[in-house]
Amino acid sequence: MSLRSIIGYGLLFLAALLTGGAIGFFTYTLWDLPEVHTLEEYRPNITTRVYSDSNHLLAEFFVENRTPVKIDDVPDLFLRALIAAEDNRFYSHHGIDFRGLLRAMVRNIRAGRILEGGSTLTQQLAKVLFLTPERSYTRKLKEILLALKIEQRYTKQEILTLYLNQVYFGSGAYGIEAAAQTFFGKPARDLTLGECALLAGLPRSPKYYSPFRSRDLAKERRAYVLRRMIAGGIISQQQADEAGRTPLPDHPTLRLEGPAPAPYFVEYIRQRVEERFGSGILYSGGLNIYTSISDELQGYAEQAVQKGLDGLDRRLRTGERGRQPLQAAVVVIDPATGHIRAMVGGRDFSSSQFNRAWQALRQPGSAFKPIIYAAALDRGYGAADLLSDTPMIVKIDAKKTWSPENFTRTYQGNVTLRKALAQSLNVPTVRLLAAIGIPEAITCAKRLGVRSPLKAVLPLALGSSDVTLLELTSAYAVFANQGIRMEPTAITSITDSGGRVLYTNDVLPQAALRPETAYLITNLLKGVVEQGTGWKAREVGRPVAGKTGTTNDYRDAWFIGYSPSLVAGVWVGYDDQRSLGPKATGSRAALPIWVDFMKRALESEEPVDFVPPPNILFRNIDPRTGLLSTEHCPVTLREAFVPGTEPHSYCTDTNVSGEDFMIRDEAPE
Repeated sequence: MSLRSIIGYGLLFLAALLTGGAIGFFTYTLWDLPEVHTLEEYRPNITTRVYSDSNHLLAEFFVENRTPVKIDDVPDLFLRALIAAEDNRFYSHHGIDFRGLLRAMVRNIRAGRILEGGSTLTQQLAKVLFLTPERSYTRKLKEILLALKIEQRYTKQEILTLYLNQVYFGSGAYGIEAAAQTFFGKPARDLTLGECALLAGLPRSPKYYSPFRSRDLAKERRAYVLRRMIAGGIISQQQADEAGRTPLPDHPTLRLEGPAPAPYFVEYIRQRVEERFGSGILYSGGLNIYTSISDELQGYAEQAVQKGLDGLDRRLRTGERGRQPLQAAVVVIDPATGHIRAMVGGRDFSSSQFNRAWQALRQPGSAFKPIIYAAALDRGYGAADLLSDTPMIVKIDAKKTWSPENFTRTYQGNVTLRKALAQSLNVPTVRLLAAIGIPEAITCAKRLGVRSPLKAVLPLALGSSDVTLLELTSAYAVFANQGIRMEPTAITSITDSGGRVLYTNDVLPQAALRPETAYLITNLLKGVVEQGTGWKAREVGRPVAGKTGTTNDYRDAWFIGYSPSLVAGVWVGYDDQRSLGPKATGSRAALPIWVDFMKRALESEEPVDFVPPPNILFRNIDPRTGLLSTEHCPVTLREAFVPGTEPHSYCTDTNVSGEDFMIRDEAPE
């Protein structure tokens, strides 16, 4: 065989080898391509939004900040600007612009590296949805093949819609709607020519052309887009000049101006939704979460906390004592619905995300006493029944005893239930718990909504078991709602991005107390305000009921109170449970915050009193003895009773002083 033949066969073999390799490579690439029909099931990551009861935006949760829009909601000017800048033959090619591709290849060969892709919008969509951002000829081939397949299956309008909602514009904005909101604080449909030109130039390199990074480069890119629009006969030179003078945005526009509203409440919502739906749906599902929070009441609560803590800092001189900051929490509930209307979980969310409104377990002190009295009233006790306020010794075990003491360490002999609760007397309350039985009181507490474990010991009467502010406030809401318990609710409904309802609040009312019992305990708690430790609450200027609470060594200060329409609970203390300082009682530390809030929250409402059930009896009694009053008794109190629990004997003792019952100054807790 001649040399010429050998060379010929060799070249033929080499050509076959190269052709086979190319075919193999091409086949492998095709085999490795994803199926484009999955676009029909594609669901992009969509921003989840949280709204107040008046549909004000509270917060957004997202992995990619994106709000899908229809192509009809995007200005035609933006579409034409985008096509002019990125793919001016978009409507004429079938996925590949061969002229643009050839131009890019020449430039890349000259540079010795890949500088330009020559990609059409369809190729860019294929890359974003299916491929990695690597720069290689293999990935480029895949991009081309995918673009051809996408163009075969979908219309230009469908491709453009997918592109508009998927592409990244920078500054965390995915899709044209999020970009319009982020860069200009407006929906995409309201964009001007200059704004359209700026945004249309960003997808090529969102970071490089961002006006927040380089205003000069952003202006140059906008000018390029405007020139392309002039060349395409889309706009005139005059229009381009006017658009080119449009000011560039200085910083991303956040729809949540200033500090995020209700941050503790929003975090509470986030955790509830994540527990129910999972983090994937929460951050990518485009949920619309509608909540019970009132913008107005939340503002009042936050202001009351800040003002109250500032005053306490000055009075208690916490700055001079160093340490962690003094904290406070507030929960506000609509008793008729159970809706949480305001929630403040601490002094400053940016410094501490721990929510003291529902995560902190603290001893409630005397704020727990109304539950003991409610259990007693439900078992047939009356407000005028007498309790012994004398020293007592409780046997704990064979070697230990416990002697409860009143705040003042003084004793008054026999006192009525009303007086014992109004003056927050400890010893009579312990005796009352012993009489009705600890299991009875715990059962009552659970019916009222206390979910924290309660120790079955007599100190329970004095609030020795830890509870949260939320659960104790919701328990008081039962008193305000005629004995009907409504589970505290923060979320009223949740819909998906298409408006389909995924969740709606379907909490049903539960009878926790007899209506008569609820009214009687409310009547007694009105006495706490009118004649007892909660006397400062009279500043609200309308009928209210409530109870103070102070724990050992002044570690916790509480006040929980309500009107017929609103229940609010306040807690003040340190996270490390150190003392607030001498005389920092519930009436001094927590009650002023409550008063400040309630005065503003109720100022637009007409004052109304609590309405008794039809079968409640009212009798005039002597407040010291609990007996029916006569002309011989100089002090008379109008008391409420369930029929059969009212006294039948008359007071004959003329040595009764009103001062024995009335509280004029700071009272014991």
